[in-house]
Amino acid sequence: MFANKALTKSDTDQIQFSILASGSSGNATLVETGNQKILIDCGLSGKKMEGLFAQIGRNLSDLDAILITHEHSDHIKGLGVLARKYQLPIYANHKTWQAMDNIIGEISTEQKFDFEIETVKAFGNLQVESFGVSHDAVEPMFYIFHNGHKKFVMITDTGYVSERMKGQIKNADAYLFESNYNIEMLRTGRYPWNVKRRILGDEGHLSNEDAGFAMSEVIGDKTKRIYLGHLSKDNNMKDLARMSVTQTLAGEGIIVGEQVELFDTDPEIATNLFAI
Repeated sequence: MFANKALTKSDTDQIQFSILASGSSGNATLVETGNQKILIDCGLSGKKMEGLFAQIGRNLSDLDAILITHEHSDHIKGLGVLARKYQLPIYANHKTWQAMDNIIGEISTEQKFDFEIETVKAFGNLQVESFGVSHDAVEPMFYIFHNGHKKFVMITDTGYVSERMKGQIKNADAYLFESNYNIEMLRTGRYPWNVKRRILGDEGHLSNEDAGFAMSEVIGDKTKRIYLGHLSKDNNMKDLARMSVTQTLAGEGIIVGEQVELFDTDPEIATNLFAI
């Protein structure tokens, strides 16, 4: 539905998005309305980002802004290069700016904007709400996109989903939701124990099962699509993540394929643009 279709200014109440890349090797998402195109994170090289945009028939030169979630390299790797090349405004909270300033290289002060945690900013007809997550970065946050009655939520890179977060993200039309690892694959895998402990901890990532339980508490009557994001290359598989989340949701009385649909994401292949 509406795959790769360009929204026009008459599509005033729609939000269209593509998960350009999702995973430990790099993350980026495009969100657009009829008059705004916003990139969330830029965790791949400039060349790869240009290729991902080409996959969905878009051009980086059409962007209006870049929003950053936190300073880890899989979210900002290509940020400095693209910001300088295309003269794009960048939004991040103050602590994240401090943490990434020396990583991304010189950026003109005219391109730097603060977007503090737990605040709302308007980009044309798109209202963007930031909310805090639990991750081992200085002040990580993700975003809720509102346009009229439409709502798209991004939530990855969090060790758990608090009651506060659940209240903020409840009953969205669509989600990008972390489903990072299979517990057994992580426990028996090659990672050193200190890395395993970090991933399993409250400031790490969500397991497939924990993601499913959190989803079961936020899915509402509007919710139709959930994209499983930030899958670990070493400790998860797409089929396994889908199966685990499906089983967990079924145990909570939510039937995948009837009430909601699950979709894969990929570190190198953009999802088709989809409009809600």
